[in-house]
This record gives sequence, structure tokens and C-alpha cells, in this order.
Amino acid sequence: MPAPVSKPDDPALLRIDGPIAIITLNRPAAYNSINLAIAQKLEQLAATLEGDDSIRVVVLEGEGRAFSAGGDLQTIGAAAEAGTVTPVVGELLKHYHAFIEIIRRMPKISLSSVHGSAAGAGMGLAFVTDLCIAADDAKFTPAYAKIGVSPDGGSTVGIVGTVGSRRALQIFLAEDNFTAQQAYEWGLVAKIVPAAELKGATRQLAERLAQNPHAAIAGTKQLVYQAATTPVKQQLDAEEHKIIMAMNTEAFGTAVKKFTSKGK
Repeated sequence: MPAPVSKPDDPALLRIDGPIAIITLNRPAAYNSINLAIAQKLEQLAATLEGDDSIRVVVLEGEGRAFSAGGDLQTIGAAAEAGTVTPVVGELLKHYHAFIEIIRRMPKISLSSVHGSAAGAGMGLAFVTDLCIAADDAKFTPAYAKIGVSPDGGSTVGIVGTVGSRRALQIFLAEDNFTAQQAYEWGLVAKIVPAAELKGATRQLAERLAQNPHAAIAGTKQLVYQAATTPVKQQLDAEEHKIIMAMNTEAFGTAVKKFTSKGK
């Protein structure tokens, strides 16, 4: 399936550059807050990329002054006043959570590139990707407890698996916000760069990740995510299966020949 051609006013944009796909949240006037339109578009773009074997890295970024302010509170607030929260938010999260599921299972590395504010579901999106690179001015705001709700948008999926339950409770219930440096110290951010260098540094990291063959990326990602909940014997069997599959690829054969010829 060919990648859809993005229009300038689409709520999320896609561009392909070799093995790297860049998805840009494109509601800058609303600080890239998540409404139904953007959730549906993200699901569509992710579904297209999932089956494209030419893509190895998917970058998520935000247009304008923020990465994402989280759920669109104007839409949600209107639904609360009208008594339609259940259908409205349910429909929004059906598509947004479908997008998150695809991002987590796709045999590609996802990389969030965060500048400015990442709040609520926007913070969740930053950390539900496989890796996160952040500008030194990035600020992460849990936001949920302050308005009397629990996390959504993959927030507990990405954060708890990285920092553990106690730190996660601290983040969601005791932190008004935290910096890129704190996120780095907690293992949520892989690299911090000056804001002016974020685009270039993101590109450099994406290119580095894309150098890995498809089988290495797909096998490693699946093994890492299942390790915490898989019995040891089953995990070892999975490791055996994945590495033998990878060793039967042309990429492995070429790499081994290159390595073994060095000493000759």
C-alpha cells in the first residue's frame, strides 16, 4: 500500500525519506492537542507504515511551539457539559489507542522528538515510543490528577515499563511537571540536545537506528517488550527462533563475510 500523500492542512503529516518515516502532529494553533481528527489520521498513517518493509524508523514530532498538549480539552469539556463523555472520548481513544498499539507492535523503531510542552496524552506519546530524544527546553506535564482523572494515551504503558511502579506513581500523582534532564535521569529520554539542534540530532539518531537490518530491529523489539512477562524457557526459545531467522537473511550473510574478512 503506497503511503498517503499529506495535504498541508492534514492534522498529521507524513513524509518518507529513505528508510525513515516522519509523522508530524499538525495542529500548532492548538499545541497539537489530540482530537478525533488527529487520532484517526495517526491510526491511518501508522497502519500504512506497519506493513511497509522499506521503513525501519518512524519519527514522531510536533509542529509549532509544542510537541503535544495532550487531549483536546475543548472537545472533552464540551462533551462533559453535554453528558456525552462516554461516546465522544470512547471514539477518540478507540482510534488513538489503536495508533499506540500499532506503534508498539510494528517491527520498526519509533522515535519521539520532543520540544516545548508534552502534557497528558502528549507526554504519554513521548514515552510510549521505543526511544525519545528531547530538546533541553522540553517540559513534561502529567496533568491527569490535577483535573481528577487517571492516565490514558499509553502513558502507563511507556512510563511504568521504564521507571517502575513507584516512580510512575510519583510522576502521575506528585509531579506538576518535570524537565528533560529529569526524564533523562529516569531513563525516559535517550538523549538531550539544545533546542536549535533537535531536528538535526533527531535525523542523525534516526539514520543510526536505520542502519540496523530489518530482522535485527523487529526481533530485538519483540524480545525486549515480551521479556518482562515471559517465562525464562519461553523467552530463551523465542531468542533462539529470532536469531536463527535473522541468520538466514542476506543481511546477516553479508555482515559476517565483511567481519571475517577483516583478519585476512
